[in-house]
Amino acid sequence: MTTNTIVTSDDILLKLCHSVAHVLSSTSASHVSHAGMVQSITRTRLKPDLGCFSIFDGGFSGLVVINFSASAAIEIYRRYMLNMGMPEEELAFSHTSDEVGNVMGELMNQILGDFINKVSKELQTSISQSQPKMLTINKELTISIDANLDDAVARRVSFKTENNHIFYLEFAMDKTEFIKLDEFEYDEEFDPDSLLEQHGLGANASSHPDTASPWSRMTDKPAIASTNADDLLDELGI
Repeated sequence: MTTNTIVTSDDILLKLCHSVAHVLSSTSASHVSHAGMVQSITRTRLKPDLGCFSIFDGGFSGLVVINFSASAAIEIYRRYMLNMGMPEEELAFSHTSDEVGNVMGELMNQILGDFINKVSKELQTSISQSQPKMLTINKELTISIDANLDDAVARRVSFKTENNHIFYLEFAMDKTEFIKLDEFEYDEEFDPDSLLEQHGLGANASSHPDTASPWSRMTDKPAIASTNADDLLDELGI
């Protein structure tokens, strides 16, 4: 008898942690990692210095909160902007800047997009997200977030930037399990870089008639129609 694979809420949390680390590392050209231990909590909260949250719904419901310290937010923001080619002298220095909040909200969007893609392929279910909300929070203030979940499971995971600045992911979702009943194939991953590389190879192939595609050979032919048109314009004195 084949043992069915069971995916729990903690397995789903791990997928989210991988999305956070992957997106923040790749967009900031640095190394962001998560702890190997997870903390069980009673509820999710927005905490200082910069809090971001988004609610998702669909195959299962839940809530994602990321609480950045000021130093972690600034480090990620500045690395991201420098990686995008922005001059360092034009960058903000305070986590209270609107530009920092906008960038962190965009990164949250990318994180959730990567997570939703993983869930769609690996769990064969669909979820949608709300627009991430960013809030600069005073040291004396914490805000509880309630998503009205059924038998909710709540967890907290710590993350570390390349410069050892700490921030926290808080995650709550319905207590649920996904049970694999049958084998299936994941949808093929779309890689834009590979697509561009294929087009680059195609362009190089045009210099070799034996291996070039019919379209490439056609485009290499003399532009007869264009020449005839030039002759006609000459006759008309244009």
